[in-house]
Amino acid sequence: MNPGQPQSRAAAAGDKPHEDARQRLLAAGLQLFAQQGFAKTSTRELAEAASVNVAAISYYFGDKAGLYRAVFFEPMGGDASADVAAITAPGQTLEGALRAFYAGFLQPLLEGEKVALCMKLHFREFLEPTGLWDDHLAHGIRPVHEAMLQVLQRHLGLDAPDDELQRLVISLAALGVHLHIARDVNDRLAPGLFDGPAAIETWAERMVLFGLAMVQAEARRRGIDLALTSDPCSRS
Repeated sequence: MNPGQPQSRAAAAGDKPHEDARQRLLAAGLQLFAQQGFAKTSTRELAEAASVNVAAISYYFGDKAGLYRAVFFEPMGGDASADVAAITAPGQTLEGALRAFYAGFLQPLLEGEKVALCMKLHFREFLEPTGLWDDHLAHGIRPVHEAMLQVLQRHLGLDAPDDELQRLVISLAALGVHLHIARDVNDRLAPGLFDGPAAIETWAERMVLFGLAMVQAEARRRGIDLALTSDPCSRS
């Protein structure tokens, strides 16, 4: 091979299937970055843990920072467009919007240990910032937050979102966030409550129920008669 000539996929991946090599790098990166942080994790460690040569990191991700970015965003889903579309779908009922909203929190829980490592990595990013939280806020968290604001504004018949509506959306989101940031505590308080798809589906049903109760309480506080199961666009 001539100096500077790009390596083949097989060479970069250590002669193993390239997609498998990429996934192994992601898995190794998640484990090591979560445990040690970005600065203390070397490319050699990453390559050894993934059973690839160091060149594979450059091939698939550009550099260590590119791998870190992929590890930070990909396991939890970095693109919020599908969630926003589901929440704000034409004719969407409030119940349907909440179901779509909470799906974004609950679906990752089916990934098991991977989610725990993702949360550990996200906490590390708070302590050792690389700038990725700004991206996550702009492209992941804020679009979904604003989608729920839009839905609730429409269902409550408000001219514009106000501080109380912001509080409501943050409170609704807190139900989902707590499942992740307090997972270890929750498992000790109520063992088995998150085990398997059936348990997660039960959480989906309950969170929608609790979310509807919170919206109804805010509607009553405002003196609004809220029809929870009907499309607000059909109301006069």
